Amino acid sequence: MITKYQLTKLEDYLNLNYPITFYPENEGGYTVMIQDLEGCIFEGDTLEEAMTNILDAKQAWLETAWKYGDFIPLPSHFIADN
Repeated sequence: MITKYQLTKLEDYLNLNYPITFYPENEGGYTVMIQDLEGCIFEGDTLEEAMTNILDAKQAWLETAWKYGDFIPLPSHFIADN
């Protein structure tokens, strides 16, 4: 696949907008995930806390993948746009 995006630095990936999904829990709070980043899931008692937590998790996920040379997928909406 040819893409118009050339990502050569960790910061390039950190600046991408990955789709985030929030799931309200029956007992309160939210589970939040970035489906494009396998295993990138977190929780929060409020929407604000859940958003902060998932953004921290996204950064940690990307930094770890970058450090170990793992494949980092583009956000799914980038692939659909190409």
